[in-house]
Amino acid sequence: MAALKIVLVTVCVIGVSQAGVLLPGARLAAAPLAAAAVPVINTSYDPLPQYTYAYNVQDALTGDHKSQQETRDGDVVKGSYSLVEPDGTVRTVIYTADPINGFNAIVQRGPLVHKAVVPVAAAPAAVVAPVTRVFG
Repeated sequence: MAALKIVLVTVCVIGVSQAGVLLPGARLAAAPLAAAAVPVINTSYDPLPQYTYAYNVQDALTGDHKSQQETRDGDVVKGSYSLVEPDGTVRTVIYTADPINGFNAIVQRGPLVHKAVVPVAAAPAAVVAPVTRVFG
């Protein structure tokens, strides 16, 4: 046990002798941060954007019928779209959007669109011969 105390005291003395001294006037500071250079991106801005697009889908196989058209001139957007709803009526939406009036839409319901009935061939009836069981 005495040897353990001697070793412990020796280790403590060596630790204290190797410790550095902080002077009261010494100041600690963080390392300066390196700022990454930010690339300058010059994006062109169109002050008067303009576009026009339209599409029309008439698929007799799936029954998908819809269309849309839209035009933009500056901050004013005008357009419309139509589609056949599940109940068979045509819904048409005519809309405008601008910074003064916001978005305005007029919804119209059109006439009932009847789907073309595709004739289906009747399946042939299977004729089964009577079964006779003889016990004997």
